[in-house]
Amino acid sequence: MKNKIKVAPSILAGDFGRLADEAKRCEDAGADLLHLDVMDGHFVPNLTMGPKAIAAINRATNLFLDVHIMVYNPFNYIERLIESGADRIVFHFEATEDVEETLQYIQKCNVEAGLAFCPETSNEFIPKFLTKADYLLLMTVHPGFGGQAFKYDVLKKIEFTRKLIDEQRIRYKGQIVSQDKIQNIPPYEIGVDGGITDETGALCVEAGANVLIAGTYLFTQPNLSKGIEKMRAIECPK
Repeated sequence: MKNKIKVAPSILAGDFGRLADEAKRCEDAGADLLHLDVMDGHFVPNLTMGPKAIAAINRATNLFLDVHIMVYNPFNYIERLIESGADRIVFHFEATEDVEETLQYIQKCNVEAGLAFCPETSNEFIPKFLTKADYLLLMTVHPGFGGQAFKYDVLKKIEFTRKLIDEQRIRYKGQIVSQDKIQNIPPYEIGVDGGITDETGALCVEAGANVLIAGTYLFTQPNLSKGIEKMRAIECPK
């Protein structure tokens, strides 16, 4: 039996004047989780939402809130984001020298800890964190703005990461799982973000991703529910 993927609308592409309504619309349309981008204007040249906006979204939906922070010194944001309702905090490998400490602190707060990698970051940094992070996000555009073109060379990074996961021990619900047990658990989650459509999403799934984050593509669909279902219909390899 093949594994289903998860579809995460990125509310960055929604109507910022109606964030709560957009969140509820995504939930009603059948999204698996909601992707929220926090930017500080320094790590990336853009500003988006903060803890108050996240709290308002959290009140409007029961969806899992996947909070992607594109900020320097991510450690300083953790407590406020958790108080606002974040279910997972994803920060950038490139944004801090204290990657392990930040991952551990997020997990101590009983929230999932994710680690994001920019397209140009070398694959050699990924193996160290497979058993330390709960989730990996591989950017398929340069972070900071929606509507960018998909970077096809990141497909090799996805393949590399999935191969590593299949060959090594991985983290699952706080436990380290040996190779002989891997077939009995859901696949370690690899998310992709940037230029994701049904077509590029299919390429990412084939390469090994299983969380598709889509903003512009989904929010410009005539029917959001059908757009989500079309992406979910992509099947993961066994």
